[in-house]
Amino acid sequence: MAMQIDRIDPKTTAVIVVDMQNDFIAQGAPLETPMGRDLMPTLAKLLTHARATGMTVIYTTHAHRSNGCDMGLFAEIYPPIRDRAGLVDDTPGIEIYPDVAPKHDEVVIKKHRYSAFFGTDLDIILRTKGITTVAVTGVTTENCCHATARDAMFNGYRVAFISDATGTYDYPDAGFGPIPAQEVHRVTLGVLAVSTAHVMTTEEMIQKTAGL
Repeated sequence: MAMQIDRIDPKTTAVIVVDMQNDFIAQGAPLETPMGRDLMPTLAKLLTHARATGMTVIYTTHAHRSNGCDMGLFAEIYPPIRDRAGLVDDTPGIEIYPDVAPKHDEVVIKKHRYSAFFGTDLDIILRTKGITTVAVTGVTTENCCHATARDAMFNGYRVAFISDATGTYDYPDAGFGPIPAQEVHRVTLGVLAVSTAHVMTTEEMIQKTAGL
C-alpha cells in the first residue's frame, strides 16, 4: 500500500526546497528549468504557510568547487558542469532565486549530488530539530527531488512530495524519443506515489495542517 499522511504536524515537519537556484531558474540559465519558474507562485504560497505555522524550511543548492574536484561523473553527463558554466560554488548561479529566497536564519545546504542527503549534514539537522516528516519541493522532479525523497524515506522520514511545487525540463531524444517536461513530471509522480511518498498538492498539504 502506498504511503499515506493523514495529518501534518508543523512542529515535526520540514519543507525542503531543492535547488531553486539561479542556474536552474533564471531565464537563459545554463541548466534552465522553465517549470521551476512556473511553480514559483505556488511554492511561495507553500512557504508562507510553512513559516506561519512554524514548519522548518531548509534549502539546498547544487554547487561544485571552482577547480572541479568534486564533480565526479557529472562532468561526463552535463556539459555546463564540465565547462564550469554552471553550479560553480561562490558564484551568483548557486544563490537561491530571489522570489523564493530564504528568510532569517533558514539553512541553505550545499550539495554535490542529486540527493540532499548524500554527503551533507541534512539528516543531522532534521534529527536535531525532531523532524519526522519532510515535504519535498523544487527542481528537478525526477532527479534531485526524487533522489532526496527516496533518501528521506530510506532514512525513516515520512515524505510528502508536492506535485504542484516541483518541476522539470524537456528531455531530448536519447534513443527513446523526446520526452516533454510534463510527461517526465507525471511519470515520476506516479512512481513516487507507489514506492516512496504521499504525493499531494500544495492545497492538500495546507489542509492537512488545519486544526493543529
